[in-house]
Amino acid sequence: MGITARGVGLLVAAVALLGVGFRFAYPELTLLGAAAGAAVGYAALVAAWRPRLTVTRRADPDRVARGEPASMTLTVRNTGRLRSANLLAEDRCGERIVPVPVLRLRPGRDTEVRYDVPTDRRGVVPVGPLRVTRRDPLGLVALARPYGAAVPVWVHPRIHPLTAVPRGSGRSLDGRVDGVPHGSITFDSLREYVVGDELRRVHWRTSARVGELMVRENVDTSLPRLVVLLDNRAAAHPQRVGGVAESFESACEAAASVVTAAHRADLPVLLLLAAAEPAEVTTLDGDADGALGPLDRLAAADLSADGDAVRAATTRLRQDRLGDTLIFLTGPGGRAELGHVGALRGAYPSVVVGVFGAAEPTPPGTAGLVIVDAADGAQFAAEWDGVRRW
Repeated sequence: MGITARGVGLLVAAVALLGVGFRFAYPELTLLGAAAGAAVGYAALVAAWRPRLTVTRRADPDRVARGEPASMTLTVRNTGRLRSANLLAEDRCGERIVPVPVLRLRPGRDTEVRYDVPTDRRGVVPVGPLRVTRRDPLGLVALARPYGAAVPVWVHPRIHPLTAVPRGSGRSLDGRVDGVPHGSITFDSLREYVVGDELRRVHWRTSARVGELMVRENVDTSLPRLVVLLDNRAAAHPQRVGGVAESFESACEAAASVVTAAHRADLPVLLLLAAAEPAEVTTLDGDADGALGPLDRLAAADLSADGDAVRAATTRLRQDRLGDTLIFLTGPGGRAELGHVGALRGAYPSVVVGVFGAAEPTPPGTAGLVIVDAADGAQFAAEWDGVRRW
């Protein structure tokens, strides 16, 4: 609850009048002071009354590519028995304030506001909550309350069409790419038995040694897997234009393009953020409960001050071997880490590096890698087919 400047002045006058009236025995001044104090108290009671409003939102759509139109429809309904007098409402859309007309909204009626959501920048735009301010008729006290929950609008990076997707080194001889749920060709690891596993997959020798049933996990080597490593270190993207690292925005667009192209080709793809805490690996559909898909993660991705993130990420990639083809996307400040990426060539048959926003091209043959120097995501997609060496 906040007292307006008028209310503060009246409250000070009430205290002064009461003090002078009692001190010098002026009943008229005492009466005026009491009336002023009563007016402030009445204003506080009126402003404290909570109007009964129901707020619903509908984003159309709630996920959109950068630059595409998106809108929010806000409906406010008066579910109380009294008219919503002396109410001022405003909705927050990112950094913008949108006025909502609810003044004197009748019981059982609603008002609807539709406005555009800014999508000129990649990110997660928070919309709401609705802020309703109630004032007394004299304008002495104002009380603001939030109504409804905030709704995010996901602005994904632009997706540029790729002419082809890397196929890795393990495609079937007949050219098909077949998905095998548990694998059927190459031994990969052991794990504990769970109800529903086939007994023929139990590794009895290890089970006898550890005292628990252990099951073999196999992988289908005919199904190539892609790993996209996005360098989201602030040191890798030093240039800023209006406070925005354009090289990082371009890297996000390239990552989104590769992930989307792989998904359309029915190839498994993993997105890894170098500075994620902890490092997450999520499929396009977000298999884990509550997990975000890669495009949502790219929308929410931000730069990190962790300067050793790439080294930690490459260590994990070497130990776990998460795929067959590695695509490393970085900025001009990330070329110092190409030696660590080049060391992964033994674990990943194909390694491609995309460097964005560099003033000078990367020297050819750096760390023995296939390097694409691009100004933005569109140029990366245009040069993609020319550097395929899968």
